[in-house]
Amino acid sequence: MPKKIKKTVQKSKSDYIVAIPTYKRYNEITTKTLPTLKKGKVDKKRIYVFVASKTEEKLYREKMDPNTYHKIVVGKKGLVPQRRYISQYFPSGKKIVSMDDDVQNMIQLKRDDSLKIINNLDTFFKKAFRTLEKKDLYLWGVYPVKNNLFMKHKVTDDLRFVIGVVHGYINRHSKDLYPSMESVSKEDIEQSILFYLKDGGVLRFNDITFTTKFNAPGGLGVDRFQMNKTAQEYLVKKYPGIAKAKFRGDGTPEITLNRNPDI
Repeated sequence: MPKKIKKTVQKSKSDYIVAIPTYKRYNEITTKTLPTLKKGKVDKKRIYVFVASKTEEKLYREKMDPNTYHKIVVGKKGLVPQRRYISQYFPSGKKIVSMDDDVQNMIQLKRDDSLKIINNLDTFFKKAFRTLEKKDLYLWGVYPVKNNLFMKHKVTDDLRFVIGVVHGYINRHSKDLYPSMESVSKEDIEQSILFYLKDGGVLRFNDITFTTKFNAPGGLGVDRFQMNKTAQEYLVKKYPGIAKAKFRGDGTPEITLNRNPDI
């Protein structure tokens, strides 16, 4: 495990905000993530929608119900640049929940191992940040797959994949926490590694997950296979002993993480 360094960021005592990076998914955000947050009792004043251009801003403003969000911000095109922009837009120490634009529900594993929809996301987000601060960590995430056969009733703080779809972090304007453009399509894997290396751990709620449709139209809008291949090669070379190459049955390049790297 890496040696934890002394923290220099003053953590904000203010409540969290929700940042939604989105591109050409006007229908998805209006029928999925924004209603999910509203049903989850998240105050619209917390919700910021980050778009790629003035043209996109106009289209989103026409589509979205103003009673479901606080502000539209014109940031950058591309998920990696946009997430960096979001970090730089908010002050250091700000508690940020990042959500994709097509999250239909958030789900919790019950004691009988069945799954139920979380009705109060506001309560969960606040709990997640409280737990993060108790652990003196800066990044939290949820289980990356909706499958109650693999989910667990525990919170871990070792090196685990924190999926980008829904995650939270205490903001720092640190270049060493921003994923490289070479990791596009697997930038959330690199982000997990970078926070682990800096803080000595990342928090994951293995009893919480979500419902969404992966690789939906819009968003990245490019050759995903080639992006996965490029990102895989970059991560394996950049983080030997941490990132290991693997492949799905159809040959899609993936990455697995060594939870206890000897570094």
